[in-house]
Amino acid sequence: MGSPQITENPTIAVDEDEENGISAECKELIHGCRKEKGWRTSFLYEFQGFWCQPKEIDAILSFQKHYLARDSDVILATIPKSGTTWIKSLTFAIMNRNNVPVSDGNHPLLASNPHDLVPFFEYKLYANNQNPNLSILPKPRIFATHIPFGSLSESIKSSDCRIVYVCRNPLDTFISSWHYINQLGRESRPPIPLEEAFDMYCKGVIGYGPFWEHMLGYWKESQERPSKVLFMTYEDMKEDAMSHVKMLANFLGLPFSVEEEKQGLIEEIVKLCSFKKLKDLEVNQNGKSIKNFENKHLFRKGEVGDWVNYLSPSMVHQLSKIMDEKLGDFGLKFKVCSTVP
Repeated sequence: MGSPQITENPTIAVDEDEENGISAECKELIHGCRKEKGWRTSFLYEFQGFWCQPKEIDAILSFQKHYLARDSDVILATIPKSGTTWIKSLTFAIMNRNNVPVSDGNHPLLASNPHDLVPFFEYKLYANNQNPNLSILPKPRIFATHIPFGSLSESIKSSDCRIVYVCRNPLDTFISSWHYINQLGRESRPPIPLEEAFDMYCKGVIGYGPFWEHMLGYWKESQERPSKVLFMTYEDMKEDAMSHVKMLANFLGLPFSVEEEKQGLIEEIVKLCSFKKLKDLEVNQNGKSIKNFENKHLFRKGEVGDWVNYLSPSMVHQLSKIMDEKLGDFGLKFKVCSTVP
């Protein structure tokens, strides 16, 4: 599917800070890319078919060159504001349950933000011109990314590592992203109006968007190689967290034993990783785990259907039509309740 046709806005002033610290290769690359006004930064650049900030592009270039996947690796992929923190905590708890009992009062999830326990390729490991030696990490390794499937490193695509993808109803993803970006930028730039942000979102201009291309990349791969990619939705996980935790463990090759299920371990993991539990922890109310983003902004409501409090009927109709046109033919659909403001 082609990229949205968006004309560059020549009136946007260049923010030199966006290019500070990036490699010469990245600077040369972005100067040849189409650009559009960003939500949080002056510009987003169209890079390999999706929209990104310069520093993210620089990190992705390094990741693509240097990361070597192991067959035992687990990659957690999402588009921003789609349940990333939740899937990180659930996966970490499942994969480490034999090393650290979920009931342990000193469990790492009680003292560390999930983004510190499961690092991003583009925001942590390969950010700021870093090229870490990941070979020293014990197996299995767990990493995370917002990068579309087509731009993952070739070693991931050719290996037998597992990818878990979580997506969310675009109506809710938009509202969550809008709140998040306005929280982050409130000290340095005025909030982006809802209508302006919505128009950009519908055109696909949001970090790692268009959202439909991002979803379809992982959706198609999950259909062709279900043992490689597990595709889950935030809404289904919220509706029945326990069955999805069990599904996730099975996909990871770490199924719960009959004894573990009898002991209520699945329920313990769901409770440990619940939105309320994580939000109330001191470590998630203070500090920064992703670049300069405060942890407290990672937890707002975590609800399904919050978009009804913000979007007009015409907005819902417009975005629903895009979802149907871009995703419907591939069997990827989201519920849209009939009651709108």
